[in-house]
Amino acid sequence: MTPVTSKQYADDVSLLMVLIDTNPLFWSSTAAPLSFSKFLSQVLSFVNSILLLNQLNQVMVIATGLNSCDYIYDSSSGPTTPRFDTLLQKLEDFVVKDEELNKDDSVDGIGSSLLSGSLSMALCYIQRVFRSGSLHPQPRILCMHGSQDGSGQYVAIMNSIFSAQRSMVPIDSCVIGSQHSAFLQQASYITGGVYLKPQQPDGLFQYLTTVFATDLHSRSYLQLPKPVGVDFRASCFCHKNTIDMGYICSVCLSIFCKHHKKCSTCGSAFGQPQTNISASNQKTKAP
Repeated sequence: MTPVTSKQYADDVSLLMVLIDTNPLFWSSTAAPLSFSKFLSQVLSFVNSILLLNQLNQVMVIATGLNSCDYIYDSSSGPTTPRFDTLLQKLEDFVVKDEELNKDDSVDGIGSSLLSGSLSMALCYIQRVFRSGSLHPQPRILCMHGSQDGSGQYVAIMNSIFSAQRSMVPIDSCVIGSQHSAFLQQASYITGGVYLKPQQPDGLFQYLTTVFATDLHSRSYLQLPKPVGVDFRASCFCHKNTIDMGYICSVCLSIFCKHHKKCSTCGSAFGQPQTNISASNQKTKAP
């Protein structure tokens, strides 16, 4: 992959990928601390502030649904500043199309958004920007997530995290749900991003502007939130359950909650029990 440091604008020029959780099951539940319209209004104000900080800044908004993801707004091809009614209409159209898809095809059942898909789309767009010209802004990803983690997406999400790490693209996380996200905790920790769960979601815009609006160069001069504890537990490949202790295949590094005679991923036969692993000593870098 093309390294980020190869051909940049000035240090304060950013390419911000904003991933918005549009899961209707989350926003209609009691776990949502505010209404979706109020959430979108504050996110839109934040996007406009990013574009006003530097005329070379770029913002891409990606909607994360239950069964699909889609590009909603691109500052490089659309209006300079997005309008609330226009963005809301695009999101409503996306949610309708997403609900029309067969829910049996969703990655991880009811309540879990397709975070792995939106991360992959963000990284693909960043790679396209890398190859589009002689100069590019510093990319970063901001996940605005509220839905619960889907254990069935563990492999795809970890692949995206390691891809972002290799490309030197930090993944920032703003969790607006009632529970912390182990996936996003690992994503921010491994890629050098910022993980934040606002204590007062009604003041979301203030959190976004004071923590996530700063460019990568300026972050070294600020006291940004640091992770208190990161949940490094993995999900087993056999039942998609989050486990504290398990067995790992020495050939393909697949993780299982119980001992198997044969690896279901690579087909390797195990003459002896696989290596036992725990969340406390799991490595945080790509093999």
